[in-house]
Amino acid sequence: MRRALAPDPAGQLASQLAALACQSLLDEARLSPKPGLVDSRGSGAHSDLNLELMCRSARALQPAFFAMANAAWQQTPSTTLREQLGSLGRSGELAMLQASGGVNTHRGAIWAIGLLVAAAAMDASQLHAAAVCQRAAALAQLPDRLLPAQPRKGELACQRYGVGGARGEAQQGFPHITKLALPALQASRARGDGEVNARLNALLAIMSRLDDTCLLSRGGVPGLTLVQSGAAKILAAGGVATLPGRRRLYQLEKDMLAQRLSPGGAADLLAATLLLDRLPAMAGI
Repeated sequence: MRRALAPDPAGQLASQLAALACQSLLDEARLSPKPGLVDSRGSGAHSDLNLELMCRSARALQPAFFAMANAAWQQTPSTTLREQLGSLGRSGELAMLQASGGVNTHRGAIWAIGLLVAAAAMDASQLHAAAVCQRAAALAQLPDRLLPAQPRKGELACQRYGVGGARGEAQQGFPHITKLALPALQASRARGDGEVNARLNALLAIMSRLDDTCLLSRGGVPGLTLVQSGAAKILAAGGVATLPGRRRLYQLEKDMLAQRLSPGGAADLLAATLLLDRLPAMAGI
């Protein structure tokens, strides 16, 4: 008789987390209408991206998210773990580039969501957003001695404009998610706005406050200010579920497309928000 395989709780949890991470990226990509971003209508402000490419990239990242969650299972923050996650994340970038034909589709999302799936795997009994983000912050604050010395586009924007970027967001515990996006998502649902509108309002909440390095790289401070102000006005008008809010959304999109502005950092954080929103159900919280 064949012996039954021993249970693999680490692998089971990692598989669940990787599947949720992939689904969150797919949901963010398909969400419409997103100003300046790839969605089901088209390529937004991008000439090198489309929805099919974004979805293919998201699916290609599932093994990397599995590996990161598996490595972090029941671990505590340490430089060794941080460097292992960094190496796995860079392997994920290679898989992304292979799937996308060399286009950067999800580099920022690999960082944010990779940290979050690892943080979730560290303690599966505490999967509410505050606890997961706190553990992710502890990881992000640790050094990665294997990190390539060549700065990325987002890091250059951080240096030029004096903002924290994706690294600062993670090291602070993802405040634009915990204090803005998740509350906006939950408030919209409570109002009966519908899930699509709730997710769009969560995106706008991030856009209204985030110093998005994608926007700074494309449009400088004026471009960032235009997007932050426009997003805040949509929310002040009642959000995208209202007629005034929807009109302001389309005006903002028109203004952004005219300047080729795309809030890629906010999109990454929306995908991370959707992941964190789903995690408590895994623990029955």
